[in-house]
Amino acid sequence: MTEPLRIALVGLGFGAEFIPIYQAHRHAELVAVAQRDSERLRRVADQFGVPKRFSDFAALLAEPEIDAVHISTPIALYAEQTVAALEAGKPVAGTVPMATTLEDCRAIVTAARRSGRTYMMMETAVYTREFLHVRDLVEDGTIGRIQFLRGAHHQEMAGWPGYWEGLPPMHYATHAVAPVLALAGGLADSVMCLGSGRVSDELAPRYGSPFAVETALMTLGGSPVRAEAARSLFETAHEYVESFTVFGDRATFEWEQTAGAGHVLHVGEKPQRLTVPDFAHRLPPEIARFTTRGVYDEDNQHLSFAQGDGHGGSHPHLAHEFVSSRAGRRPPAVDATAAANWTAVGICAHESALRGGERIEIPDFTG
Repeated sequence: MTEPLRIALVGLGFGAEFIPIYQAHRHAELVAVAQRDSERLRRVADQFGVPKRFSDFAALLAEPEIDAVHISTPIALYAEQTVAALEAGKPVAGTVPMATTLEDCRAIVTAARRSGRTYMMMETAVYTREFLHVRDLVEDGTIGRIQFLRGAHHQEMAGWPGYWEGLPPMHYATHAVAPVLALAGGLADSVMCLGSGRVSDELAPRYGSPFAVETALMTLGGSPVRAEAARSLFETAHEYVESFTVFGDRATFEWEQTAGAGHVLHVGEKPQRLTVPDFAHRLPPEIARFTTRGVYDEDNQHLSFAQGDGHGGSHPHLAHEFVSSRAGRRPPAVDATAAANWTAVGICAHESALRGGERIEIPDFTG
């Protein structure tokens, strides 16, 4: 019988959503939580009955009763904490993006390989109902030969913590990049990107990024297929959306234009409304309910849920993949190599935009 994976969850904002999922999973045990804010740490740990509480990350890593770490902390801390956890022998599940520099992406990949420990990027966009359904349509031949893919993530982040202010749009692009590359079945090898519009003088100096919108075109190694991704973060009026569209020779899946309008499957030249099912049946019964409920609801909201509509039921799928890959001693679906590539697309895309659309080669993280 497999011993439960003893997990510590670091960061109790968005990360708190995963506490009851790990607590319910038959092969996991949520043994600790960590948070710099001592009052929030006490409140959340008491609410869920978590026995171990840490405000110091190094002390958490030194705890022998913790097998693995799920990191959901501010974006600037991801890489340092991930490398430290891997070097301490702890498998890591990390929220997106993997990092904001190519050097940090490489450092995480290297730490994962040297330590022999699992790294998984918890990319919600490749476990939503829509993604799982369209992946089935690709695999069963309904879509046919993929001809082109388009991803987009438009989100107004005014009111989020200050470290987001002025962030280059493509530095947080994995929700738009990941689904198109995953459906295409390959890694990007180059990107060209154009920046468009301007953000205010208050936002632009923080990261030296003037653009309101960035749009990238990716090439995939050894493939004639191309993929596009568009991203905006501030001062661009649009309903929140994380979306993808897949053009095939037999059918095209098109994301709905506004929330609730309905997704469309174009079969030949005939569009038809597409019903997307839930995929709770693919999960262990004890966590299946979490595709439609969690810590956050209408009365207790987090910005990622108020805007993102629960990330398409993805959270229990992500937790289950991390736990089961670790238990089965196999790489997770979104391993360090895939995560680095998906993240590097955005980093290189922003560099391309600063250079007026110059083509930038994506580093090879496979070796």
